[in-house]
Amino acid sequence: MAVWSWGGRLGLRRYLGAGRILCLRFQSRGPQGVENGDRSQCSSKTPKIPKIYTKTGDKGFSSTFTGERRPKDDQVFEAVGTTDELSSAIGFAMELITEKGHTFAEELQKIQCTLQDVGSALATPRSSAREAHLKHTAFSEGPILELEQWIDKYSSQLPPLTAFILPSGGKSSSMLHLCRAVCRRAERRVVPLVQMGETDANVAKFLNRLSDYLFTLARYTAMKEGNQEKMYKKP
Repeated sequence: MAVWSWGGRLGLRRYLGAGRILCLRFQSRGPQGVENGDRSQCSSKTPKIPKIYTKTGDKGFSSTFTGERRPKDDQVFEAVGTTDELSSAIGFAMELITEKGHTFAEELQKIQCTLQDVGSALATPRSSAREAHLKHTAFSEGPILELEQWIDKYSSQLPPLTAFILPSGGKSSSMLHLCRAVCRRAERRVVPLVQMGETDANVAKFLNRLSDYLFTLARYTAMKEGNQEKMYKKP
C-alpha cells in the first residue's frame, strides 16, 4: 500500500507510516516468513529503512488519508500542496526572524505544526472518510482563538493604519507579507472544499485568521527592527 505524505514527508505518515512499512515487509516475505527467501536476514537486528520514493504516483495519481486514489491536480491536493508551500514560506521567514533574535519565532514554529494538522484534515475528504479517519484528523477551534489572541497582542502596540501598506519594512517583514499572500491563496483553495462539505469549516477560518496574523506580525516586525513601512501613493 502506498502512503501519501506531505510537508517534509511527515504529516499523514504519523498515522499510516507504520502500516505501510508493515505491509511492505509482509509482501516481501517468503513461504516461511523469510524476507526475500534469505533466512540470514531474519537474524539481523538492523531495521529495514523504507525508500523515500514509492513510484506509486508516477501515473499522476496519489492517495488521500482515506485510501482513495485521486489525480494529483485534484482540488484536495491543490489545497494540501498550497498549505505545504505556506509552511515552507513560513519556515524561511522564521529563519530570518530567528537571526534577528525575535521571540515570536516560536509562534511561527507552532503555526507550522498546526499547518501539518490542516494538511491532514484536508487530505481526509469527508465523502470517503470513516469515523476513525475523522477522529484522527479533526481540526478544533483552539488554534483560531490563539491566533486572535496573538493578533490583539501585537495590534495594541502598533500605530493605527492610515493608508494601504505595501509589502516592505525590511527582509523579515517583507517575507511575512509574502507568507500572507501565500496564505490567502491557500484559503482560496480550501473554501471550495468547505462549500462541498469535504473538509471542516474551521480549516478555512484558521487560514483566514492566519493571514491577518501574518499581516499584523509583518508590521510589528518592521517596527521592532526600526524599518519604515512603505505606504501606497496614487501615481
